[in-house]
Amino acid sequence: MRYRTIGELKVSAIGLGAMPLSIEGRPDERRAMATVHAALDAGITLIDTADSYHWHADERGHNERLVARALRSYGGDTSGVLVATKGGRGRPGDGSWTVTGTPEHLRRAAEESAGRLGVEAIGLYQLHKPDPGVPWADSVGALRELLDAGTIRAAGISNVTSGQIRAARVLLGDALVSVQNQYSPAVRGSEAELRLSERSGLAFLPWSPLGGISRSALDGPSGPASEGTAFHRVAAERGVSPQQVALAWLLARSPAMVPVPGASRPASVQDSARAAELDLDEAESALLDDAADRLSR
Repeated sequence: MRYRTIGELKVSAIGLGAMPLSIEGRPDERRAMATVHAALDAGITLIDTADSYHWHADERGHNERLVARALRSYGGDTSGVLVATKGGRGRPGDGSWTVTGTPEHLRRAAEESAGRLGVEAIGLYQLHKPDPGVPWADSVGALRELLDAGTIRAAGISNVTSGQIRAARVLLGDALVSVQNQYSPAVRGSEAELRLSERSGLAFLPWSPLGGISRSALDGPSGPASEGTAFHRVAAERGVSPQQVALAWLLARSPAMVPVPGASRPASVQDSARAAELDLDEAESALLDDAADRLSR
């Protein structure tokens, strides 16, 4: 496994997005636990979760509790694992997502997350999404209070603009260590935020990093995804999965990039972990860059 940094911490270049283990269509607990354990066996030391990763309205924190149980039941050393969680969103149980960014809510949510994770201080706590009804400085100020109180060790922000990143850096200084926005071969709307993160020394954790790999958009208007796509062609030539190629392409985009692909099966997370060791040559990178440029237009 290769490594990257989030703040002062060294983490695996590929993380585990634990959301699929708790939302609609989730596996049973035995397979969910096996998936987390497979990630740890593969050398993954970054697990991404959130208090809102659950299915039913009365399950708030389901994913955090599951991750905590998986870590406790793992037979090996987990002291080097960074669990990154998020607060500020909710799921009322009807499939929708809500946003609540008041300082009071965020302080309470972080304290409850720490309890579910069984830690004195959360390693990385991220504001899940800006609340349009709350001044940005107030929401980010709550992260500052959580840092000062020792409830969290480092802070991150998610689903943000470049202006919000700059404002958060002023308020949080070096305690701001990460940005988590959507970014994939098919969705490149956060290119400016990726480059700002890179210049600012912030880790960039793309959510839904495999977006487009299983959709017909990879082939453009010609039809469903097939062996003829650029990502599939490189994968076939290398004898690896298209998902590995996509993750390797993301890693090559920036040294700030730390993808956290979701997984609900041990085999999936093991496949993703192997992308950290896949080096694309110049011709492959150019081919994939061109394909992604066309996808994201």
